[in-house]
Amino acid sequence: MFKIVMIIAVVILAAGWIAYGIWIHKIREEEKKQPRQVSKRLQKSRGEVADWAQKLKDFKKPTRKPPDQDNAQ
Repeated sequence: MFKIVMIIAVVILAAGWIAYGIWIHKIREEEKKQPRQVSKRLQKSRGEVADWAQKLKDFKKPTRKPPDQDNAQ
């Protein structure tokens, strides 16, 4: 009797794992088809980096002033 119960339990357990694997596979395939969602925090960070890059692009290197002839002795 115990052997029969164990065989049935193992068969049910195996069927459950197979069904779970198929279900997870379907979910992953659906997620691949959908566009990736971007969080607000990531969007904010990207915007800040873009602003910073624009400031660097527009930055003018300071030029040295020629030494004053009055101060030079």
